[in-house]
Amino acid sequence: MADLLDTELDAILEGTSRSFYLSLKELPSGVRSQVGLLYLLARTSDTIADSEQGSAESRLVALEYYNEYAQGHSDSLPDLSELARLQRIDSERKLLERMSATVACIDRFSDSDQLHIRHCLDVIVGGQMLDLQRFSGTAEGKVVALSEDTELDDYAYRVAGSVGEFWTRMALDHLFDTESSVEADLFEKGVRFGKALQMINILRDIPVDLRMGRCYIPSNSLSAHGLDPYDLLNKDNMESFRPLFDSYIDVAESHLDAAVSYIEMLPHSQFRLRGSCMLPVLIGQRTLKLLRGSNVLDESSRIKITRSDINALLKRVAFAIPFAKSSKRLLNEYRDA
Repeated sequence: MADLLDTELDAILEGTSRSFYLSLKELPSGVRSQVGLLYLLARTSDTIADSEQGSAESRLVALEYYNEYAQGHSDSLPDLSELARLQRIDSERKLLERMSATVACIDRFSDSDQLHIRHCLDVIVGGQMLDLQRFSGTAEGKVVALSEDTELDDYAYRVAGSVGEFWTRMALDHLFDTESSVEADLFEKGVRFGKALQMINILRDIPVDLRMGRCYIPSNSLSAHGLDPYDLLNKDNMESFRPLFDSYIDVAESHLDAAVSYIEMLPHSQFRLRGSCMLPVLIGQRTLKLLRGSNVLDESSRIKITRSDINALLKRVAFAIPFAKSSKRLLNEYRDA
């Protein structure tokens, strides 16, 4: 797998998600390639789904062809050259150009790893396709919202909770063993770990999504607070929106608490695995703290953890990870603040 995670593809990984790349680099070698490959495959499908060019229908067709090819159900290579040419971000263009080479890397793993990689990708692509179908009616000035919280939770599972599931499966298959009861708890918390990170992205990106005609805050929840999706286009409505917004922050924080428990359940000897899990939790905790007091409807003041803050967190994780008490103190620092 060295030629998969070569210098060029490492650069693509770093360019498409810098914070995830930092976690990936810390993963033990026994699972790094599997997780890195899944990320590249899912990031490719995400680039297809979120392309600014092409109709929703054409992107749905491209996604379906791509997934059929990645699942090994079709030998027909989907032509993504035109879509690649239209990408403004260089790393996303390279993802589409290297699609065939990336998919070919699946076959280099064991049968079991191939099965889990393909299954997780299938779940993710299913969520992305459902998203495209759901928001296909959006036009300039029109906003479509999810209907209820079950749809939001389902979406968070498909595109992120499933990754927590996959991450846990790889760790149990390649890094350590545990009792069946503990294993079940790890999977449940792993799913919530992924959901937490997706919920944070959704809450942080409300104005960006609204500009695309997408509202992930369910309409029935908005209605219960005397609001509709169009009200969220006006930053002056933040105080009316804040009680509902804070309730979703509470949901994300609850999932992050499960992620903290997940890390505490990992064997202490798995330093690199625990460290790779700690960084996104710490970034998530700080992001939620900033969101709690912000006007998220004001797109000009988008919440983002700075590169210097992330580097400082990396140093703190490195110093804390060998010591159980220090790790627990660091993970609980912002929750208890």
